Amino acid sequence: MLYTTSINQNTDFRRMYYRAKSKNGFLTVVYLKKNRSNMARIGITVSKKIGNAVIRNRTRRIIKAAYRNLEKKQNLRGLDVVIIAKRPCSKVKMIDVFYEIRKNINFLIKRFGL
Repeated sequence: MLYTTSINQNTDFRRMYYRAKSKNGFLTVVYLKKNRSNMARIGITVSKKIGNAVIRNRTRRIIKAAYRNLEKKQNLRGLDVVIIAKRPCSKVKMIDVFYEIRKNINFLIKRFGL
């Protein structure tokens, strides 16, 4: 991820949950908010309800690969993105996650002018 850093702090995640705009999909929930830097920041959340550690790590890798492809095609600088995986996300291919994340991010950008 060329122009992206990760969100690690719990306070940043909580701020995103309360103040950011969100879009719910079948595979993921996407939260989007502007930040004041030239870098994009991404946070990925996978709950223990999804499966054991192997499945959760595979789900994270799928989401990271989808985001990496999206970053190549679309300029996301200046945005904070938090992606929450749902249960079906662990059983699908990366391209399905890519299309859903792209659709949800484009919807939020157009709807709220982010």
